[in-house]
This record gives sequence, structure tokens and C-alpha cells, in this order.
Amino acid sequence: MRDMKKQIFYIGGGESFLDYEDFLQRMKTVDLWHLPTEGQGGSVKWISSLGEDLGEEYEVVAPPMPNKQNAKFEEWSVWFERHFEYLKDDAILMGCSLGAMFLAKYLSNNDLPFRPKAVILMAGVYQTHDFVSDDWKDCGDFLIGPEKVRVICEKTNKVIIMHSKDDFLVPFEHGVALSEALAEAEFVVFEDKNHFLIEDFPELVESIKEL
Repeated sequence: MRDMKKQIFYIGGGESFLDYEDFLQRMKTVDLWHLPTEGQGGSVKWISSLGEDLGEEYEVVAPPMPNKQNAKFEEWSVWFERHFEYLKDDAILMGCSLGAMFLAKYLSNNDLPFRPKAVILMAGVYQTHDFVSDDWKDCGDFLIGPEKVRVICEKTNKVIIMHSKDDFLVPFEHGVALSEALAEAEFVVFEDKNHFLIEDFPELVESIKEL
């Protein structure tokens, strides 16, 4: 039965723009990543096979977030809350990149009607002590300081932080800063997973099964 399965709720990445003209320019210049290349299908990411990799005991939900090419925190919050009736105690909440930033900020400022078994935050940006705001101004709607995230440890049984040292988009130092602020959290460090834009992620599957 569906309600007997272990729930995984995943929020992926996206982009956010402070100025609308910057968003339009991005639309004019960004690579069309969704098109087939040289007769092959588009890129495949680990989330597409996560349910199969975990097995029939698990149910993976990865909702398309509103307007993720120019995301707004309030819109994502409304959409996230629409799923509260569905999500149960012991669900595992996962966010990667902008999704991790969203969960960190939302859970730091809001209570949930259920208690997650774990919150997994992957490759997020945070307002560190040496933070340069101009570098991340477009993400301002989703940003929060690591010290303000501490409260989420009281709202879940476990927090897991994941970051790769070779992340080409979000410096590894952001993961370190969050782990230092959340001493109770488990910090999982990778050497070669880039921004988690990978096809297979057996280490994540193992971590989830160990919860």
C-alpha cells in the first residue's frame, strides 16, 4: 500500500534573478540542455532512478517547483505547503542547490505539521562570514545564515549535509560553514561529485537506507 512506503520528498535546483532583464538575458543565452545531442537523449540525473535504486519500500516524490527558471521563495513555499496533507511523519526531505537553500530557510522560519525522519541538504549557498553579496545577489530571496539554520535540528531526527570539494558552482566552503554551525548534523564530504550533476549516486542511496 502506498501509505506504508517510506516517503522521500526531493526539491531540486533552479535559478533566481533579482532583475527581470537579467532573467530575459539568461533565456536568450542559456544552452538548451533539454534537447537531444548527437542522437542521444538529454542528460540523465540520479534523481530519475532514485526510486528504482531504493526499491519498492520507498516512494520518491520530486515535484516540479514553480517557475524554477526564475524562482521566488514565496511561490515555492506555497507549493511546498500544498504537499503537507500528503507528507507523513518520518518522511525524508531532500534539497539540492536552490532546493537545499529553500529547505534550510523554510524550515528555519516555519513549523511543519509532521516530523521528518531526516533533512538532507546538498550543495546549498549560505551567508557565511566572508560572504560577498554581489556574487549571489540573485539568490537573495533564498539565502540564510548558517547559524540561523540550527533550529531545524529540533524539527527532525537527523540533518545530513552533503557537499563535494570539486563543486564548480557552489564553493565547498559553504558546506563547511553549515556543518560548523550545525554540530549535530552529519557532514558527508565527496571529492568528485561536482554539483551533484551525476547519473549515479549509490552513496546517497546507501545513506537513505541507513536512516
